[in-house]
Amino acid sequence: MKTCRLCGASGLEAVVSLGKMPLANAYLSRAGLDAPEQVYSLDVYVCTACFLMQLEAMETPEKVFSDYAYFSSYAETWKTHVGAYAREMIHQLGLTTDHLVVEIASNDGILLQGFSEAGIPVLGIEPAGNVAAVARAAGIPTREMFFGSEAADRLTREGPQADLIAANNVLAHVPDLNDFIDGLKQLLKPGGVLTVEFPHLLNLISQTQFDTIYHEHFSYFSLATALAAFRRHDLSVWDVRELETHGGSLRLFVSHAADARQPSQNVGRVLAIEDAAGLQNLETYRLFARRVAVLRQRISDFFHTARRDGKSVAGYGAPAKGNTLLNYCGVDASLMSFTVDRSDHKQGKFLPGSRIPVEAPEKIFEARPDYIFILPWNLKNEIMNQMKKVREWKACFVVPVPELEVIA
Repeated sequence: MKTCRLCGASGLEAVVSLGKMPLANAYLSRAGLDAPEQVYSLDVYVCTACFLMQLEAMETPEKVFSDYAYFSSYAETWKTHVGAYAREMIHQLGLTTDHLVVEIASNDGILLQGFSEAGIPVLGIEPAGNVAAVARAAGIPTREMFFGSEAADRLTREGPQADLIAANNVLAHVPDLNDFIDGLKQLLKPGGVLTVEFPHLLNLISQTQFDTIYHEHFSYFSLATALAAFRRHDLSVWDVRELETHGGSLRLFVSHAADARQPSQNVGRVLAIEDAAGLQNLETYRLFARRVAVLRQRISDFFHTARRDGKSVAGYGAPAKGNTLLNYCGVDASLMSFTVDRSDHKQGKFLPGSRIPVEAPEKIFEARPDYIFILPWNLKNEIMNQMKKVREWKACFVVPVPELEVIA
């Protein structure tokens, strides 16, 4: 990788290499097991100028996102999160039937549903055709397109600009950041508000969340880098909230620079925390790489010890980040016989790389494994509550991040 995708600087330093692996959402059918999988290097860099942590784009967005395996509605924690967001924004911004709410990367429409049910006009922008179809079937108007300046120009010629734009967990997925942010600026009405959520780089580094690194996540943001990114396009960040979602995220409140509001104390406070954590110090990233290697060894040791002791391990969940973890740690079906997932879009498939079969959750109660390895560790409380009957045979839960933990 030669230049930073945000600022164009050439000073990129390699942080960690997670090896070669398939795309994290390239789940396999049974018929597909006979074919070789295409693998790509998963190498992480940090820009020494703007400190954007990033990957080289190994595949086109069309290949990565046009047919997508992730559906937001299957996670109860996420449904609660976006429901609360809709209620808060309606109240805070005084949204009515005269306003328009647009969500970029709207997935199956679960966030927009909260606004639609309140009678507020909504529009979803979603590039994955299979996911967009589910949203439309649920009554959420959804345009099937990749978003950027060209799409924003088309949308504003066809209809009104947005009073509120929600862009949750999409910024990381964008190879051309400047084109994407320019599109947000075009689509946002003067006086309007843009909210952007993304996993906080601070938590990725401090909690060794290496599994959140995969090919469709091109960029990893701190608040400081996000401020610089929006400032390049005359957009002003005036508030930030720290969230628990996805292992620790930020929600930014953004407006046109011409509509600038007095920045809240939260902005300075989070910037100070980032500075104290050394996010603009290259040694921080070198230490992160060393911790990743240690955690990899501990996870590998757990699986091999379990097999040596005759203990069975099953997984819970089939998230994209789980595929990074399993492939990097060398875990396959000989070490974890199956995993389960609530999404019927994943059941009957096989995880890319590891080729571990994905079953329905009921399989856990049939197989009665000794350990249940929670791949979506950010949902561990929800999952342990759903699976509390495993206590009947004294099964233990295993949470891999930030430290490998066995919960009896």
